[in-house]
Amino acid sequence: MPKKRSDANPSTNGANGDDRDERGRFVVGNSGGPGNPLGARISKLRTALVEAVSEDDMRAIVGALVAKAKKGDTIAARVLFDRVLGKPLESDILARVEALEEASEKGKA
Repeated sequence: MPKKRSDANPSTNGANGDDRDERGRFVVGNSGGPGNPLGARISKLRTALVEAVSEDDMRAIVGALVAKAKKGDTIAARVLFDRVLGKPLESDILARVEALEEASEKGKA
């Protein structure tokens, strides 16, 4: 029989296991991971993009996408649908999770 999560021994990663306590929690002062080394640069690039594009620019771009989609451009339609409705896989997974939760609740009653 597999161990329950609460039965497992806590991880004591790091040099001599000194970054976690006896319960496996990070100790005060733990610096954590290195983070994303490109995070600061990406943040600056996103800021530059947002500053360079106005609301009118966005309306014009979206208008062009809508016009192309109406003329049968399936790539433009897919971009619009993905942005407005969300990617189909994500919504499908959400619907499945909700159905499982509902079935689980019915089973408990």
